Amino acid sequence: MSRSGWIQTYTGRQVFPLAPRREDIAIEDIAHALALSNRFTGHTRLAYSVAQHSVHVSQLVPVEDALWGLLHDASEAYLVDVPSPLKRLAPFAGYRACEAHLQRVIYHRFGLCGPQPASVHEADRRMLAAEAQDLLGPLHPDWPESCRGMRGRPSFRVVPWSAEEAERAFLRRFAGLYRASDEGGVGGRVAVESGGVVG
Repeated sequence: MSRSGWIQTYTGRQVFPLAPRREDIAIEDIAHALALSNRFTGHTRLAYSVAQHSVHVSQLVPVEDALWGLLHDASEAYLVDVPSPLKRLAPFAGYRACEAHLQRVIYHRFGLCGPQPASVHEADRRMLAAEAQDLLGPLHPDWPESCRGMRGRPSFRVVPWSAEEAERAFLRRFAGLYRASDEGGVGGRVAVESGGVVG
């Protein structure tokens, strides 16, 4: 992987998304960037962040999978996301490989090893259905029936938070889950330094 291309993060770190190192990953950077990143490439009626989506996914999975759910889109903090229907196409194979590698590094950074639990994918799909119904305009007929119908969606209506609210909620959720893991609950550890949550 190349270390020739880098970005500066919110906390001032130099990160090489195509050759990431665990020590360069910071939860503050992830929370801030995801709070300012919109789902659906920004094509929602109101701004709706990846950070809020991630918090909801973490609440829909079994507690032992909650940290996985919270971090499942964390690579998007360093690599801008590509819409799923495009990402699945052959020309994006290289992007998918880079994204998967970065996501593994992030998971490992916070003590999560092995394959992502199936519950996370299921919760992600349930949130997609709710978000499509609550936040997009009239859905195109080519959307899957699971997203156009009510079956399988969460019981709550998706109401967008501000970026500031989403960032705070993401960090609170992380702190609770990571701290619980230090007590034998989830997987990983948490420490608090200089008023912020860090791994």
